[in-house]
Amino acid sequence: MSRDLRSAQEFYAAVLGWHFRPALFGEEFAVALDDDGEPVAGIGALGPGWRVPVAWTPYFAVDDADETADRVRERGGTVAVGPLRFGAGRALLAADRDGAVFGCWEGRTLPWSVGRGSAPAVLELRTRDAFDAALFYGEVLGWAESGSSGCDVAYEHDHVVVRDSTHVVASLCGGALEAAPDPRLLPRWEMQVRVREVAAVAVAAESAGGAVAPRPPVEGNLCGRALIRDPDGAQFIITEA
Repeated sequence: MSRDLRSAQEFYAAVLGWHFRPALFGEEFAVALDDDGEPVAGIGALGPGWRVPVAWTPYFAVDDADETADRVRERGGTVAVGPLRFGAGRALLAADRDGAVFGCWEGRTLPWSVGRGSAPAVLELRTRDAFDAALFYGEVLGWAESGSSGCDVAYEHDHVVVRDSTHVVASLCGGALEAAPDPRLLPRWEMQVRVREVAAVAVAAESAGGAVAPRPPVEGNLCGRALIRDPDGAQFIITEA
């Protein structure tokens, strides 16, 4: 969600090479497309009554938004907005027990995914207790359920790793957040995007009005990483493919 939809589109077009088309929800929403025309993300303009931050927020597909909202509350989370109807679907915005914000969507979805092609490479939760977070999301979203909606969840190198079929879609990282570029930031979900050259994309981000903070490589991955903040303050991570 952004304060200015047109400015956000211009920034991400210049930095990540995304193209945009209108979304089905109305003129205040847009779908980001890669060079092959595949949907990779969505951007919406914040309305005057929306008390939500400017941020990249993951939305998880669910079968029943009302049931999911009940699960969030029962497990100590908070439902901030919704469930509300948008077109043919229903959405809710919530926070987990540690305050990290996420959304859920009931209804038809576009054929985008995490971890493939030019879509976000992985969703990373920066939290204080990765194991507790895994229990929360596993129970709310049914990660461990059998069938097509289930995921493989494993504890690897102090991270909880969530796989859909053969590729990683989410990583839950525990520990103190004081090591983050901005220690005032609360636990949060971060979007990682693969790029060919981190340095070149970082320069493009600064030229387009954003800010860049270097990130150390994760264990087992020596590729460059950087934290980008767009002009509105929404942040995401870029990693070299």
